[in-house]
Amino acid sequence: MHIDQFTDADLASALDSLEQAYEALRQRALALDLTRGKPSTEQLALSAALDGILAGDYRAQDGTDVRNYGGLEGLLEARELFAEVLDVPPAEVLIGGNASLTLMYNVIEFALTVGLRGPASAWGNSESVKFLCPAPGYDRHFAICEHLGIEMLSVPMLDTGPDMDKVESLLASDETIRGIWCVPRFSNPTGCVYSDETVERIAGLGRIASENFLVMWDNAYAVHTLDDDAPVLASLRAACERQGTLDSVFQFGSTSKITFAGSGVSFMASSPDNLNAYKQHLGFQTIGPDKVNQLRHVRFLSDADTLAQHMLAHRALIRPRFEQVLKTLDAELAGTGMGRWLAPQGGYFISFDTLPGLATEVVGLAAEIGVKLTPAGATFPYGKDPEDSNIRLAPTFPSLEDVAAAAEAFVVCVKLATVRQRLAAQT
Repeated sequence: MHIDQFTDADLASALDSLEQAYEALRQRALALDLTRGKPSTEQLALSAALDGILAGDYRAQDGTDVRNYGGLEGLLEARELFAEVLDVPPAEVLIGGNASLTLMYNVIEFALTVGLRGPASAWGNSESVKFLCPAPGYDRHFAICEHLGIEMLSVPMLDTGPDMDKVESLLASDETIRGIWCVPRFSNPTGCVYSDETVERIAGLGRIASENFLVMWDNAYAVHTLDDDAPVLASLRAACERQGTLDSVFQFGSTSKITFAGSGVSFMASSPDNLNAYKQHLGFQTIGPDKVNQLRHVRFLSDADTLAQHMLAHRALIRPRFEQVLKTLDAELAGTGMGRWLAPQGGYFISFDTLPGLATEVVGLAAEIGVKLTPAGATFPYGKDPEDSNIRLAPTFPSLEDVAAAAEAFVVCVKLATVRQRLAAQT
C-alpha cells in the first residue's frame, strides 16, 4: 500500500508492528557496515598473484631497471595498458601511486597556487575561486575543495549526468568558476552513465567558461560493470578534440578496485601541454614513482582482454550483493512511496532517496541497531543535503549474508521513520 493511502488506523497499526520489528533487530546485536565502497576480501584475493609475479625480473620492456630512480611519467607499458581504460593515446598518460585522489588533489592545488601556465594563470590570483559539484556526488571531491578553500556550487544530477543547462547557465554568469567534478560512468553514488550529449556538452565547457577552467573527469568505475549490456561512455577526449578543448580536461582512474585498494596504480591523462606543466611541478615532489608496482600490474593484467576477464571475476562476487539489496528494496518498498532508488549497471553504490527530511533519521535509527551507513548529507557539498533525503549504500565489502541482514534492517528503518513522520504531521 502507498503511504498516501494509509488511514490514521493504518499508521498506528504500522507503527506498532515496525517498532516491534525494530526492537527485534536491536536484540540481534548487529555489527554491519555499508559506509564505504571497499572491495571485499574475496575480491582482493583475485589479485594474489601480484605477490612474487616479477620473480626477480625487474626489467621493463625498454630495459629500464624499475628498482631505480626516474621516469616521472611512468613505464611505457603501464601507460599503454591504462590508456585503453581512459580511451586516450599512451603519450597523454601519466602513472601515479596507489591513489588517483592524490593526483586529483595535486592538480587542483597546482592550478590554485602555481598555475598550469605560470604564476599569472593561478586560480588563487582571484579573490574568489568556485567549483561546480554535481550532487549527489563523491564526498572526497568535495573535501578537496573545502580543504583548499574553494567555494562549491551544487548542480543537480540527472539520469543523464549533471544538469547541463544549469552548468552552462552558472558558467555564463560567474567567471570565478574554475572547474567541475565528474564521475562519468556509474557515477558515485547514483550509478548513472553520462549520456553522449552530456559528454559533448562537457567537452565544450572549455570554450564557454573562464580562462584556465578544468574538467576533473574521475572515471573511477570505467571497467566496473555489473551487466553485459551496461551503457558505454562516449569518449571525452574525442569530443574535446572536435571542440578544440583538450587543455581543459584531466582524466583519472586507478586499479584501486581492480587489484589491491591499498597497493594499486593510479593514472591520469591530459593534453601534452598540461602534462608537461604538471611533470615540472611533480619533479619537485619525487625523483620517480613506484615503477616496481607498475611493472607487476602490467605483468598481471597484461592487456585489455586479460583485464576484462579479471573484471568478470569481480562481477561474479559483487553482483549477488547488489541483487540482494535491490531484491529487498523491491519486495519491501516498491509501490509504497517511501523511497526512490535506481538499479545500477555498474559501480560500487546504490543511491536511495527517502521522503524529504528523513535521511538523517534513517541513518540514526540504523546506527542504533548496529548498522553503519554513510552519514546523511555526505554526498553533497559541505555535507548538507537540502532535502535531507539521499543515502548512499555500499554493499561490496560485507559478506552476502551480512548484506542481506543490513538490507532487511535498512528497510525497517525507512518504514519506521516514514510512518513516524506521517503521524507527526497529523498531530
